Amino acid sequence: MTSDDRIRTTHVGSLPRPPELLDLLTRRQDGEDVDDEEWEETVADATRAVVDRQREVGLDAINNGEQSRVSFNWYVADRLSGIEGERETALWADLQEFPDYAEETFKTDVIDLSMHPVVAGPIEYTGREEAEAEIEGFLDALDEAGVDADAEGTFMTAASPSIVTATHVDDYYDDYEEYLFAAADAMATEYELVADAGLTLQIDAPELLTVGQTEAYADESLEEIKGATRLHVEALNEALSGVPDEQVRLHTCWGSYEGPHHLDTDLAEMLPVIYEADITGLSVEQANPRHQHEYRAFAEHPLPDGWTLMPGVVDVKTNVIDHPETIADRIERVADAVADDTPLVAAPDCGFGTQAGIGMVDPEIAWAKLDALTDGAAIASERLS
Repeated sequence: MTSDDRIRTTHVGSLPRPPELLDLLTRRQDGEDVDDEEWEETVADATRAVVDRQREVGLDAINNGEQSRVSFNWYVADRLSGIEGERETALWADLQEFPDYAEETFKTDVIDLSMHPVVAGPIEYTGREEAEAEIEGFLDALDEAGVDADAEGTFMTAASPSIVTATHVDDYYDDYEEYLFAAADAMATEYELVADAGLTLQIDAPELLTVGQTEAYADESLEEIKGATRLHVEALNEALSGVPDEQVRLHTCWGSYEGPHHLDTDLAEMLPVIYEADITGLSVEQANPRHQHEYRAFAEHPLPDGWTLMPGVVDVKTNVIDHPETIADRIERVADAVADDTPLVAAPDCGFGTQAGIGMVDPEIAWAKLDALTDGAAIASERLS
């Protein structure tokens, strides 16, 4: 994922889905029967198109855009046993202070972020066939595009154990830790499937920074929040035990939503705990206006040896197209904060389609932002050379 002569680029996983795919996802979410052949063809077409588009804008490390998933986290409800029905739950603490805004922003025809799947029985991984189909579809799209999966830094995303437990209501396990490690044991199967296919595995773990926003920890001390995050990292490491560290990158953030974010934890407080993860690539927001000052955290807490930093240098919450010079500035200040030999890969803050149907950014503007990302990385490469 690194190069000696330039800063490479990637993105964080989810990318805009075409209208025809969103329609099928909506119907599936509503419990309607969807023709299997139509579904498979639509997903395949969308995957090929999103691979081609990433190549066109010049991204180095690409993926399948999560085209077949209803969201970055709730797709696992179709791959885990024991999940039955949904229940309304409280949104994050910062949004509860602005209920009118939350109501109008986080409910769509495809997905309602206040409704969480319910765990009513033991969790086991039952989605091997679906996961293998998704991997195979991506590999087929890469082959058609003439991309070598091993050589090009291609990746696939998977939900962390603790984002599963944070967004699925537990009605079965008596103890949270038991629930968490059951999720870790189940998700390990998916992680190994991705790794065995020769792809880089990206773990999506926003809860490593957002746990303090949850109902369980909103009123807890910083030390309690750190303790919860450390437990989440322990569960993740157990789930990753069958995957080489050098094949794992991790994305964490303060939530991919346009909200107040005034209760977010400070990055400098959380980095030492996150550094305990068995990974070698870290993606974290740096373009979010609430956190643009936190590049200094990497000077205070240098990355572990051998890690690559993927700073978010493109905003994903507004339709303003970041200027390439601004992107270059963001890259430069991160570069100044880290050790000279720390590899950097420029990325957006989060995904552009983390929840199907909830698009903070217009699809074509999202692609324009990614185009600006590659231009900005080129400018920064020249400045830093």
